[in-house]
Amino acid sequence: MFELVSIATANQEIKRSRFVATAAPIADTEAAKAFVAQRSVTDANHNCWAWRIGQNYRFSDDGEPSGTAGKPILQAIDGFELDMVAVVVTRWFGGTLLGAGGLIRAYGGTAAQCLQGMEKREILPTIAATIDVQFSHLALVKAKLHTEAGVQVLEERFTESGALLSVTIAASLAEQVFDTIRDLTSGRATVKLD
Repeated sequence: MFELVSIATANQEIKRSRFVATAAPIADTEAAKAFVAQRSVTDANHNCWAWRIGQNYRFSDDGEPSGTAGKPILQAIDGFELDMVAVVVTRWFGGTLLGAGGLIRAYGGTAAQCLQGMEKREILPTIAATIDVQFSHLALVKAKLHTEAGVQVLEERFTESGALLSVTIAASLAEQVFDTIRDLTSGRATVKLD
């Protein structure tokens, strides 16, 4: 699976109807809803959309015949193996009816055109862990974690003797990172998988 790096747009005109697609990376369902609301144009005839976050997805035909807009947009997202993404395709009606097949091609095609040229990065599987480290090693461990690619420190909670660091680590790097932490602290830091 891949995620988008930035926001992009694409547009095309089909039988005098104008279609504009905007796609963006999203973090959660609230971000998806906010993106759809922000990118929906009030003077347009239709603002159709789809988003995917893992196994969760939603789509809307926004007044177009059922299955002719939102679902083709979602299929474009899935066709590029994307996750954590939302796409809005806005249509200004040009006076010519496109029919069900034409609408499917127009909405899905505009979404695909937008997604095709976008910069993407692979989503690496991660694991969550808690690192219990003493004050004497805290600065060293934090400095090392911040320089490691694929490591993100989510939270730091202080204890009487040190701190608990909640982290996510790329699964492929986890053992290497854990070994490095143990070496830096002479085995005094403990790592617990969440």
